[in-house]
Amino acid sequence: MTQPPTLILTGLPGIPNVQPGDDLATLIAASLTRADITLVPGDVLVVTSKLVSKVENRFVNLHTVTPSPRAQRVAALTRKDPRLVELVLAESTEIARLRGEVLIVRHRLGFTLANAGIDHSNLGRGKSGEWVLLLPEDPDRSARELRADLGTQTGVEPGIVISDSHGRPFRMGTINFAIGLAGFPAIWDQRGDVDLFGRTLEVTQTGLGDELAAAAGLVSGQAAQGLPVVHIRGAYLPAGDGQAADLVRPVDLDLYHHVQEVDSQSS
Repeated sequence: MTQPPTLILTGLPGIPNVQPGDDLATLIAASLTRADITLVPGDVLVVTSKLVSKVENRFVNLHTVTPSPRAQRVAALTRKDPRLVELVLAESTEIARLRGEVLIVRHRLGFTLANAGIDHSNLGRGKSGEWVLLLPEDPDRSARELRADLGTQTGVEPGIVISDSHGRPFRMGTINFAIGLAGFPAIWDQRGDVDLFGRTLEVTQTGLGDELAAAAGLVSGQAAQGLPVVHIRGAYLPAGDGQAADLVRPVDLDLYHHVQEVDSQSS
């Protein structure tokens, strides 16, 4: 009898409140040992962007930020701190939506989300109040480097997903998605395969990186769970390599692309 497919997700214990410059691969390897998990080919580790950003010292003290006139205009419309808005604009290529206190932007990495993913929560001791945390500078590069470092330490290079959370325009609630990825294709392209009834698939492309990030979010949570790394075993990973940038729909194919200008002087 064929064994039914099984997906196992394990939140890795004991990951500390990391500091800039910490060796993330060493911390994760130690946590794998505590969880009695030995990496095997095909395993995936989903790591929150916040963990990576802290190690990469993506902290900014708002006291050091001087808002531009454009940031001040956007802040007046959204009732946000002008210094935070200045950072949001610096991390973005355009404003997608302004509504009430909501500021939705297209991030410089290509995806669209609120406040450019800049975060105030769970920053750690000494980093409350005026401190904020930016997303990693290059999450795909971070994923590749972490994968290689874990390979050196454990003998197995796992798939890596760096995850963040965002809302969706037509659905309530946040969900985790992949902003960095290494070790497997971000998209599982099934075009040309057949369905159960022999019909050729013409458009089916599964966002595998996002599905793994979302699944891990059920374990890692988004509040005080303290499980920023989730080990996944049993996921189907097609052959090949990819990056999270592959999941970003080009602007010319984005059916909901919209640029909202603040005023005639906003450029």
